[in-house]
Amino acid sequence: MTDRPPLPPFTRESAAQKVQAAEDAWNTRDPHKVALAYSPDSVWRNRDTFVTGRAEIAAFLTRKWEREREYALRKDLWAFDGNRIAVRFQYECRDTDGQWWRSYGNELWEFDEHGLMTRREASINDMRIEERERRIHGPRPEPERGDTFPVR
Repeated sequence: MTDRPPLPPFTRESAAQKVQAAEDAWNTRDPHKVALAYSPDSVWRNRDTFVTGRAEIAAFLTRKWEREREYALRKDLWAFDGNRIAVRFQYECRDTDGQWWRSYGNELWEFDEHGLMTRREASINDMRIEERERRIHGPRPEPERGDTFPVR
């Protein structure tokens, strides 16, 4: 199995690198690329949906990004310990009817010794916004990496 650094146990620096790598991958909106960061038997809870394994993860993300258009994400490291990382995040997208949304959430991540995520639990709330209220436009610019994203 190929390692996916940084590897646990995490330091503040390596946990922040892992979070930024996840943000970068998700902002590609490439379900198959994103799925490679997870172990072959990874278990997810995303809102009220449960998926297991890379194939189900890729299928889930394909459906997600078909309905969540112009998806753009920001993740912030919240806490870390050993092989676990807690993240808070926000993303914005528009639905197929053109309505814009901002989604707020928290994720709990657990990794194996190869740096692959074996468990992801995401709790997410959605807020309807107007297009003029958008704050997230595409991937995070290089000068903003490491900046904490405001709640409001």
